[in-house]
Amino acid sequence: MENQLTDKAKKWLGNEYDEKTRNTVKHLLENDEKELSECFYKNLEFGTGGLRGIMGVGTNRINKYTIGAATQGLCNYILKNIKDNEKVRIAIAYDCRNNSKYFGKITADIFSANGFYVYLFESLRPTPELSFAVRELGCKSGVVITASHNPKEYNGYKVYWEDGAQIISPQDKEIIKEVNAVTDVSKIKFECKKDNITLLGEDFDRKYIDRLKSLSLSPDIIKKHSDFKIVYTPIHGTGVKLVPETLNTFGFTDIYNVPEQDITDGNFPTVVSPNPENAEALQLALKKAEKVNADLVLATDPDADRVGIAVKNPENKLILLNGNQTASLLAYYLIKKKKDTGHLKGNEFIVKTIVTTDLLSAMASSFGIKCYETLTGFKYIAQIIREKEGAENFIFGGEESYGYLAGDFVRDKDAVMSAALIAETAVWAKEQGKSLYELLIDIYTEFGFYKETLVNVVKKGKSGAEEIRKMMANFRKNTPKEIAGSKVVEIKDYLLLQKENFVTETIEEINLPESNVIQFITEDNSIITVRPSGTEPKIKFYVSVKDKLCCREDFDKVNDILSGKIEKIKISLGL
Repeated sequence: MENQLTDKAKKWLGNEYDEKTRNTVKHLLENDEKELSECFYKNLEFGTGGLRGIMGVGTNRINKYTIGAATQGLCNYILKNIKDNEKVRIAIAYDCRNNSKYFGKITADIFSANGFYVYLFESLRPTPELSFAVRELGCKSGVVITASHNPKEYNGYKVYWEDGAQIISPQDKEIIKEVNAVTDVSKIKFECKKDNITLLGEDFDRKYIDRLKSLSLSPDIIKKHSDFKIVYTPIHGTGVKLVPETLNTFGFTDIYNVPEQDITDGNFPTVVSPNPENAEALQLALKKAEKVNADLVLATDPDADRVGIAVKNPENKLILLNGNQTASLLAYYLIKKKKDTGHLKGNEFIVKTIVTTDLLSAMASSFGIKCYETLTGFKYIAQIIREKEGAENFIFGGEESYGYLAGDFVRDKDAVMSAALIAETAVWAKEQGKSLYELLIDIYTEFGFYKETLVNVVKKGKSGAEEIRKMMANFRKNTPKEIAGSKVVEIKDYLLLQKENFVTETIEEINLPESNVIQFITEDNSIITVRPSGTEPKIKFYVSVKDKLCCREDFDKVNDILSGKIEKIKISLGL
């Protein structure tokens, strides 16, 4: 095994690789066996977020050659699957990360060299705008260079197909076969054909923003509350220009930025991690909001597909909401507003993932619309939108990981869109004499109090990956009989694609693609889901509990009960 790894690394000493790469690999061969192993022990694969990894030399790192092989492999796949003389268009975007512009240009060059017509954004742009561009410009495929909210050492490569959605199985597997077949760097066509590349700029931004504006359901209410105070931060990322412009286009005029985080910087100097799921990333925005007495805080991740928010509680203190809570607010507003204006025709649906709050299901059922459930990864939500297109009307899709979508002209989570619709939901609530916080509690009162938490266990590198594998194997071999004193009554194994109910003594098939996820449902209706991340070196534990909430006044009491139940579950699982 060591000899194979060394031989694999030595191939990178050839003249087809640049001098800096050769020197780095040579240094690793002579001085750092552990890092050499991390860089070469495997090839990067497409996961829920496409190709993603730490930047550096080697087959297990993001660099010119792994990006090049991915692009050449994708080119080869497309060429094998197009009609004769078909003019193939490709859209390419990149985010604020270190080397993203460089990798974006390499990607554009290779596509152009393979004879494709390329639309390349002139500077960094949000991921959802790339999805929009693929559909709007009639592209066969699209690529965005991003690692979303991962730490600064990461970058990545997301592939989109002609419907504007990320690729899914079996297409992703077919593409990776083509990528893996590119074993000779000399087969990668790095030489650019400039005539095949067109730059996209502000004119295209306006098309995108105008389409987003078409989703607004309460323009009159926004006009009445146009001075609603909003603090927004892009956390050094791509939302810096388009999110404020979109809020302005919707009609919001009182928007405050966070100057320190408006600076585009792939090192993310003001945060530990540029992830709006982490409270630390919003601290500067919260300070600004307190200073200006803002009603709402919005924070988007580097590629502007996820958004975190803070709202005021009854004590006038800003508190952070999690992704499930924000999804519930957005879904409720969109469904309720459409119902009140007579736009529900009986064929509407929403989509959630298996780890997203079941409050969405309860809400949909109450309004008489369908709620489809699918695997983690927004590409699976897009798949359902595609399958139902023309027959059913999509309203909303949401993930607990702060990703949301309305409308169907974008086919990925969209924080630019979501930021504007969250602000619209806030002023809609204000028109009724409520804050977003109070609206959320009213939703709990009407549909049930669902409370969720996520525990991430980080296991880095090759040894970490093996440790995660063993943890999942152990959960399957030694399944718990009870969790926190409550019997496990059902197990859903998305790798075996079956759910086993111990009360009815039945086993049923799960009609979804395979995924290494296992879910435990207990007698008291708690749900515990265990899932290795597809994009980060961690294993995730999702915990969901529920209870009835009779009135706003009981919120704190029931919240404490549910929090206590979650803590008992975490202790029971050793978390």
